[in-house]
Parts: sequence; C-alpha cells; structure tokens
Amino acid sequence: MSPTAQPIEAIIFIGVQASGKSTFYRQRFFDTHVRISLDMLRTRQREQFLFSACLEAKQPFVIDNTNPLPADRARYIERARASGFRVVAYFFLTSLRDAIRRNRQRANKKQVPVPAIVGTFRKLRPPALEEGYDALHTVTVAPEDTFVVHPGIVAASPS
Repeated sequence: MSPTAQPIEAIIFIGVQASGKSTFYRQRFFDTHVRISLDMLRTRQREQFLFSACLEAKQPFVIDNTNPLPADRARYIERARASGFRVVAYFFLTSLRDAIRRNRQRANKKQVPVPAIVGTFRKLRPPALEEGYDALHTVTVAPEDTFVVHPGIVAASPS
C-alpha cells in the first residue's frame, strides 16, 4: 500500500432488528461497500463465502447483521484485521419501544417477530475498542427520521 493510500474498510453494524441498519447502509455505503447480510444470504455458508471473497479481493464491505455479542463480531474482526482491513463498528442505539414501532411500519413479510427483537435487545452489548476495532461510532435516529452519527459509544438508551 502506498503511503497515501487509505486502508480498506471492514464495517460491522451492531444493533437490534429495526434499528435502521439496512437503511443506513443504503444511504451511506451502497455505492462503496458490499453488503453482507444473513437476511439476504440466508445461510452462514453463503455469508462466509462472500466475506472471504471481499477479504481476498480487498473489497470494502459492511456486515449488516445484529451482531449483539462480542463473540458474534469476533469472527469478522480477526479475519479482517489479518487481511489488512481497517475495522470500524457502527452501534445503532435505539430503545426497544422505537425498534418495535419501526418494525410495525415494515411490510408484513419483512416484520420480525417481537420476541426476537426483545431477545436481541436483552443480549445486546455495545462494542469496545478492546474487541479490535480501529474506530467506533454510535448511530441514532433523529425525530425527523434522519441518522445522526456520533464518534465513540454513547450510553445505552432506556427500553
């Protein structure tokens, strides 16, 4: 890599269902990063195939899954760092009430069962630099349904 070249980004989204992850991807990264999502790919085997292809091709990508626990995120962080990627976390901070409200606004076939959202919310742990990230950001949704990106990790919201 030349001295002026920027490291290739591996972005990991962290947040409950209906917190805005996929919409944020479409608004911010659609033109520059491949989206890797279990919702889209349906199996871990397909996900790992696309993930490996991005690492090998040095293609920027976004992992668009809930990734609630450090162990869920470690599988991506370790391999991305070993491949020379800059690893960045985006933590989608939302209340349980707001996630359920946004979920209800989805078309019926895209709605997630409420118990699944509650389960993810209960086990969700904010990311920490110690996991191996180069940068952390918190994403919130403003009242006018626009995204606000804050540097670092902002304190968790109430349910």
